[in-house]
Amino acid sequence: MKVLVVDDEAGVRRTVSLILEEEGYDVAVAADGREGLAKALENGVDLVLCDVRMPHVDGLEFVDRYREEGGRGLVIVMTAYGSMELAIDAMKRGAYDYLPKPFDADQVLLTVKKAEEREKLWREVARLRHQVAAEKKYPDIVGTSAAMTAAIELANKVAPHPSTVLITGESGTGKELFARLIHSSSPRNRAPFVPVNCGAIPENLLESELFGHKRGSFTGADSDRVGLFEEANGGTLFLDEIGELPQQLQVKLLRALQEGEIRRVGESSSRDVDVRVVAATARDLESEVKDKKFRSDLFYRINVLNIHLPPLRHRPEDVPALVRHFLAHYNDALGLQITGFTPDAMKAMLAYPWAGNVRELQNVVERAMVLADGSEIYLEHLPPNVRDPQADTIPMLENLPADELSIKKHSAQLERRLIKRALELTDGNRTRASGHLELSYRALLYKIRDYGLE
Repeated sequence: MKVLVVDDEAGVRRTVSLILEEEGYDVAVAADGREGLAKALENGVDLVLCDVRMPHVDGLEFVDRYREEGGRGLVIVMTAYGSMELAIDAMKRGAYDYLPKPFDADQVLLTVKKAEEREKLWREVARLRHQVAAEKKYPDIVGTSAAMTAAIELANKVAPHPSTVLITGESGTGKELFARLIHSSSPRNRAPFVPVNCGAIPENLLESELFGHKRGSFTGADSDRVGLFEEANGGTLFLDEIGELPQQLQVKLLRALQEGEIRRVGESSSRDVDVRVVAATARDLESEVKDKKFRSDLFYRINVLNIHLPPLRHRPEDVPALVRHFLAHYNDALGLQITGFTPDAMKAMLAYPWAGNVRELQNVVERAMVLADGSEIYLEHLPPNVRDPQADTIPMLENLPADELSIKKHSAQLERRLIKRALELTDGNRTRASGHLELSYRALLYKIRDYGLE
């Protein structure tokens, strides 16, 4: 805590400084009110101990000017026995407390510590008010960590402007939720919010999905079709996993962003569109630009404003709040009355690295609630890989006891590991992953959900 001692008596300055420095406070001094005012405003102190009677600027004027010029620290005035009316006047003007002279070390420390506790209390109240306000405004975004609070504040700040936003972060960190937050907080919130996953649509259909097509422009085009850009006209188009966009479509997207117009497949004329684009990716697009896998001009066009969402393993303090959020949600949705997790179960939840981030945590909470027998969730209700992260490995056959020879159990473990590895190798592209795994796309989606890999 930074403390400034302002007094024209050198002995008082020295005595108070020694008392406070021995208790670990960061203390500065000033010999008169004018010097004290300059130091208090320049250095951003937390507490000022200020004499009432001083040359140039006295204690009353100090309090007035300090508040008028934006000073936020608490002010304690020091006053001699015969000047109590001045101390009371200073408190009416905004001083927090007074310290009568002469004083001893205990009096100084008691007064300062009381002010310190009051300041801590007010800061906590302000933090809680901010948290409650954020939860009311953005009920689906849960997180009080510094990183998430900063991301929410940034999203709210950029929302009113039409600039393109790029949201980065691993799969499951909540990129679409932030895109919806930006849309709902923008002047476009009465117009459509249109989401599209660029990696979930076959490459040969993606241009038609985005820009629309004219009847007869290709086999199967039986009628004119409006594309997603036109659907989002006046609103927001959310391009999730934009890193999956083929090179030839990157050129057309760049033109749409720069010119504010699109051309349907099979048509020769362009159409004007008014669309705010919010893009998202789990990839490192800067590296892909260097490797010529993503166009640099498009990257700089979409990366006007960047919001990065940290993975859950980097903000474990958000896990309890997320658990409470999903408990309330599924109690209502499933008609349950689960009160919470036992200490052992919560300890496992906090220790788990959450490769699938919030989406994986949500699946685990839902699964545990369905399996729970009573009002609490115990350690045994959690998946094996959460109870023990090492359970994701298959033990050597010679070490397996007779009651652990289930083919079904170990096949599931192997299948989960293969799917997880395929998703890692394809940067989360499920279409490509399904090809590597020799599974249908639909079957892969089901298994991803079943294994909590979303």
